[in-house]
Amino acid sequence: QVQLVESGGGLVQPGGSLRLSCAASGMRFSIFAMGWYRQAPGKERELVATITSGSTTSYADSVKGRFTISRDNAMKTAYLQMNSLKPEDTAIYYCKAKDALGTFWGQGTQVTVSS
Repeated sequence: QVQLVESGGGLVQPGGSLRLSCAASGMRFSIFAMGWYRQAPGKERELVATITSGSTTSYADSVKGRFTISRDNAMKTAYLQMNSLKPEDTAIYYCKAKDALGTFWGQGTQVTVSS
């Protein structure tokens, strides 16, 4: 059974940093493309960043230069390093794993950027 568990969210001041983790189990992690998405209150879920099985990355324009996605296949974990956080980054952040056979989501972790 595939399971994705996010952690690392919390309350941070504008300009601060957080690192989110997505720990995977029940899957061949290395063959999955991984992604981070977020959903703010009253808004649709949006793509933040993705990383392929070959570690090619892509980012939403709103986070380019501030966020970095990475993966550790040995640890079966994906990460999202978030720097220079802004109030508009406040959202629930979700991890997604995708391969040719299916898509799986984590339960989300809350990130709140506020002074």
